[in-house]
Amino acid sequence: MTEQTKALIEKGEMLPLMEEFYTIQGEGYHTGTAAYFIRVGGCDVGCHWCDVKESWDANLHPPTLTNTIVNNAKKHGNTVVITGGEPLMWSMDYITKELQKNKIRTHIETSGAYSFSGQWDWFCLSPKRTKLPLEEVYKEADELKMIIYNNDDFKFAEEHAAKVSDKCELFLQPEWSKRDKMTPKIVDYVMENPKWKISLQTHKYLNIP
Repeated sequence: MTEQTKALIEKGEMLPLMEEFYTIQGEGYHTGTAAYFIRVGGCDVGCHWCDVKESWDANLHPPTLTNTIVNNAKKHGNTVVITGGEPLMWSMDYITKELQKNKIRTHIETSGAYSFSGQWDWFCLSPKRTKLPLEEVYKEADELKMIIYNNDDFKFAEEHAAKVSDKCELFLQPEWSKRDKMTPKIVDYVMENPKWKISLQTHKYLNIP
């Protein structure tokens, strides 16, 4: 990688792009809505059940000019979801400024394990045990999405719910491989604790990429 490329990446004017695609949001608050997804490479959070482990090594994904990514997004609707990997490993200031300049709403899905950057219309925080969120990101969260893999994750979810604002939407989502076991438990938990809502990976049920 050249020094010029490194400098552009540091400024957020290039990003290690894994993939970009127009689809239906399958999870959380905006389930069922059309959005253009931008998946950036690089993640060291290391969830053992991650379904995009190929995103972890940023070196596998070519540095791409952010302006090119924005121009592609302009062709598809008015909402972009930036995900990963872990997008906050990179500066999000430039890409979100350019997207919003083009009247595109900016959403992010992040573990919160890296410093906050970017200008967001919707900030989805999904904390992971392997690398906890920084304290600074809790106040930014519009949505808290907790992945439920086992019974201990309900307590873990409540610990993080105590740190976000009262306006933050709270979701419990079964980890896909444990959905048959954990979904009934989530249903019971939400009925007993109605501040929470259920999130399902509806795109997988519907076979939507």
